[in-house]
Amino acid sequence: MTLFWVATIVLAAFGVLMVVWPMLNKKANDDEALRDELNKAFYKDRLSELKEEADEGLVDDQEDLIDDLKQSLLDDIPADGKQEKSASISPAMIFVPSVIVTIVLSYALYYKFGAYDDITHWHEVSAELPALSKKLMDPNGVELTDEEMQDLTLALRTRLHYQKDDSTGWLLLGRIALANRDVETAIGAMKKAYRLESDDDDIKLGYAQALMMSQDEVDQNRARILLSELVNQDYVDLRVFSLLAFDAFERKDFAAAIRYWGVMQQMIGPQDSRYEMLSRSIQSARQQMGDDVASPATVTVTVELGEGVNPPENAFLIVSVHSADGAPMPVAAARYPVGSFPRSVLLDDGNSMMQGRKLSDLKEFMVRARIDSDGDVASKSGDWYGNSDVAEIGSAVEVVIDKQY
Repeated sequence: MTLFWVATIVLAAFGVLMVVWPMLNKKANDDEALRDELNKAFYKDRLSELKEEADEGLVDDQEDLIDDLKQSLLDDIPADGKQEKSASISPAMIFVPSVIVTIVLSYALYYKFGAYDDITHWHEVSAELPALSKKLMDPNGVELTDEEMQDLTLALRTRLHYQKDDSTGWLLLGRIALANRDVETAIGAMKKAYRLESDDDDIKLGYAQALMMSQDEVDQNRARILLSELVNQDYVDLRVFSLLAFDAFERKDFAAAIRYWGVMQQMIGPQDSRYEMLSRSIQSARQQMGDDVASPATVTVTVELGEGVNPPENAFLIVSVHSADGAPMPVAAARYPVGSFPRSVLLDDGNSMMQGRKLSDLKEFMVRARIDSDGDVASKSGDWYGNSDVAEIGSAVEVVIDKQY
């Protein structure tokens, strides 16, 4: 606000200067000198006329006329020989009121027709940006009102005008646009955030969510690529599976939608209030497929490290599903960056390794998890591994990596 008032003072001072400048530059008129010059010019002009008239014989008493002309010139000069000065007004009597009127009128007009209230509100919401941002980001907090959302948008746009490299600010603006169903703004804001920090999972998820709302098939394909990258991370946000399920349902890939919703149920557990809603979604997808169609097979595996197991950062986690008899050839397998532990991974028919035999063909199975230290799948010397107990399709499996080849 200090800058605002300084700016108004500067503008008011400029207005005052425009008013008083003519008075400061006013030049005093020398009326006596001007009258003498005028009388002399008139006298000379009249003498020339009398001479011409005399030459033409129009006048006989030229000398008398010249004397009369001289007398009229003398009569125009004051008796004391000096110009009587007219009474003048003091400059201060004009200057001071002009300054006061200019300043008062300027601020009065701004108060009446300006945007002082809007400017004040703008600065207030800009100061409240941290509190509003924290409230928006709190998943367990109270939802922002429409007015608070508008205030937060104004404050964010102000901040981003001066801090264009603030990826968090662009992410927040994109989330607000998503909440308001403003797809164009959401995609633009998320895209800028993604360009600044393409490795941030929250930004990647937000960008995918915005692209998924687009009607452009290119944008939707880009969203699927981002989601496929996120689903292979060591920790997968629940919202990733939600978006994948929504996209699969919209594309009428009901089997995939059921699979993703099933994974979400396993992640949140039956005690979560969302569990029943996911059950209804799964039932709806099954109805679309037909009641006689079986639910797609999935295996959710939770992997933990045993005591003393410290895998190198460039290692990989290999999770494989085998038949219940422990056959060495896996029916399905997947490879992930080692990441952090414990972690959960999902395998389905898309991870099948044997032609003509899918994961869904198994009734019972076992899971093996291995830390591949050198990147060579065939080499196992020194690698850590662990096996699960025999389990049934659809059940969650836990594997502890605590043995070494």
